[in-house]
Amino acid sequence: MDRIKRLSQMLPEDIDAALITSVVNRQYYTGFESSAGALLVTREKAVLLLDSRYIEAGTKKVTDAEPVLMTDMAKQLNELFEELKVKTVGIESGYMTVESLFSLRKVLNATLLDDPRLNEIILHQRRIKSEDEMKEIRAAQAITDKAFLHMLEIIKPGLCEKDLQLELDYFMLKNGATGLAFETILAAGANGSMPHAVPSMNVIKEGDFVTMDFGAAHNGYCSDMTRTVAVGKISEEQEKVYNLVLNAQLAAIDAVKAGVPCNSIDAVARDMIYGAGYEGRFGHGLGHSLGLEIHENPRFSPLCSDLTEAGIVMSVEPGIYLDGQFGVRIEDIVMVTEDGCDVITKSEKKLITL
Repeated sequence: MDRIKRLSQMLPEDIDAALITSVVNRQYYTGFESSAGALLVTREKAVLLLDSRYIEAGTKKVTDAEPVLMTDMAKQLNELFEELKVKTVGIESGYMTVESLFSLRKVLNATLLDDPRLNEIILHQRRIKSEDEMKEIRAAQAITDKAFLHMLEIIKPGLCEKDLQLELDYFMLKNGATGLAFETILAAGANGSMPHAVPSMNVIKEGDFVTMDFGAAHNGYCSDMTRTVAVGKISEEQEKVYNLVLNAQLAAIDAVKAGVPCNSIDAVARDMIYGAGYEGRFGHGLGHSLGLEIHENPRFSPLCSDLTEAGIVMSVEPGIYLDGQFGVRIEDIVMVTEDGCDVITKSEKKLITL
């Protein structure tokens, strides 16, 4: 793992060291997950401070930084600043609170810069997924696909959203997930018109759509998929909306390749949906990058003009939401390639009626 080395080489000239305190970025650079700690990276050295809960495991696993038992973080950092002649320190502006920054400035003998440069370097480095990262994402998605097949055997009229959500979460955790990528969304009938509906005691009925937005995590890396299934006979409009969302999703996936502006890919699906008379019924962006976090950048959105790059993992998730009636969303994750994309999600997308 040469991520720390690349970070040290990318430090701006006026920054002597990077101080990384967030869980997600410490895991990215060291390959070791811990709820507390600090990683200091200079051009010559990297030190990972870990408390007594993690120091034994960290010493065995971390190879690109020197694990040190953290007893007094401020004192130890100041000693390192003096040893390594550190005067200016970059921080993760997107992850550190104002309160934390002010607290550290009171006790550390270096200038902590609150400009966004270090954060931008870190996030850009994290955009492109390595082979090892892709193995974790594919493993997470395989569990998620398996969970979807399981739910097709479970969903039926008379069960409530909350019970189905708990069954879905339990299945993923029982079948290899090391965590959930995010809180599962499971919505039936009229609740499906809310993109981020919270599972409730709402009971599944004949003629309902059931939308499941869920994902397993595997060693910190996320998956994300959404499927909408029909329970019993549905209306002609429900079927029309479903097929429109599916065709918009397939067209958007066909448009994905490296070097394309994110907002133009969003427009492929949005223009199809709006052109069919559903303007304003697809309110969220088409998709987002993901990895160690479920929502990363760039995003398929009218507001994001970033160019896609090979190695980025993105979701593609158009939807149509009719207030008080029903909603449909279909989502896959894809890895961008130079001439297209690799669809990581393997679950069926044609309309399934249970």
